[in-house]
Amino acid sequence: MKSHKQIVSQMFKARLPLFAVLFLVSFLSACLGPSRPEGGLGPAIKWDQLSGWQDDRLAEAWPALMSSCNKLEQRDDVWRELCLEARLIGDPNNEEARAFFETRFVARKVFAANDENGDGLITGYYQPLLEGSRERTQQYRYAVYQRPDDLLVIDLGSVYEDLKGKRMRGRLHGKHRVVPYFSRKEIENGENPLKGHEIAWVDDPVALFFLHIQGSGIIRLRDGSLLAVGYHDQNGHPYYAIGRRLIEDEVIKEEDMSMQAIRDWLRNNPDQAVDLLNSNPSYVFFNSRPSTDEGPIGSLGVPLVAERSIAVDRRVIRLGLPVWLDTTLPDDKDGAPYRRLVFAQDTGGAINGSIRADLFWGRGQRAEEYAGRMRQPGSLYVLQPVQRQAASTIEKSGAGRGDS
Repeated sequence: MKSHKQIVSQMFKARLPLFAVLFLVSFLSACLGPSRPEGGLGPAIKWDQLSGWQDDRLAEAWPALMSSCNKLEQRDDVWRELCLEARLIGDPNNEEARAFFETRFVARKVFAANDENGDGLITGYYQPLLEGSRERTQQYRYAVYQRPDDLLVIDLGSVYEDLKGKRMRGRLHGKHRVVPYFSRKEIENGENPLKGHEIAWVDDPVALFFLHIQGSGIIRLRDGSLLAVGYHDQNGHPYYAIGRRLIEDEVIKEEDMSMQAIRDWLRNNPDQAVDLLNSNPSYVFFNSRPSTDEGPIGSLGVPLVAERSIAVDRRVIRLGLPVWLDTTLPDDKDGAPYRRLVFAQDTGGAINGSIRADLFWGRGQRAEEYAGRMRQPGSLYVLQPVQRQAASTIEKSGAGRGDS
């Protein structure tokens, strides 16, 4: 059976009027039902059931908590009380931070949906540094675009409640017809349909492609100043992982796949690189801001904190919540454990599934190395805020795992 996205794409290609597209989407939604089953949360568990909980330097997670507070306290009375108490604590040490989390939250393990791998998948991303210019030159000729004025975003939830949170993107063709927005291939074919929307130009098309994948970056301009760019919108086409194609074509073995392996292949095969890049029709548009010491802005609308912020599937994990991450480091023969408290503060086109997270590593060589190679099994435990008395009661009861 075809997905919503496939059917909507066919409707776009048929160039139906906008009202007809929306009517058919609402009708088909009733027939097709949800796109996939969601995973679930288990019952509350005791803190000593979280491997490594006592070893984490939880004071380092406090800035990420404060960032989540800036958003969640505006929407939820429990968070408002919790965040007020956190601000009164000020700058806690590790034990004070641990006591706060243990008395104001309960931990629940995330379980996979019926059609998912129960082991989970933890990947990484980072904030790359590119060389660029405000003006186009022979050296700097690959454009970083801002959101174009003709990009339409159609909220399907306003038409059919079951599609709440789902959106279509397209553009007007003529006066009355909506067609798909330009694909990566159409944008990069030399006709320049986005002319006039350039933020800057960079000198490396491969680095630009990975900027789209990472969602944010720093551009070092010719005068030495730094320009931060971050995700603003996307052209509406589905994301396709080019690494998957290289595996399917038996160019790179699955066990050897990494961002570094893809980058090396692109540089070593320039005659085939354009075709491979264009196989991912998704295209990202950016906004810019003066570079600061803060991380990029995630989907929650707050700066990301290196090794304390993750991207999640927001259908499963609510943005802003603390999450205990239990995984391993990449390229470690002994599988060194990597366990820490992180916060769900971002999303991503490839981050779909219950036990699925993308860890933000920050910027610099170390961040690039780990982010590029991280593809680890792992577990996630969501920390849900509760009244202090409720958290204490759950801890004393010693609740164990049950059905999700």
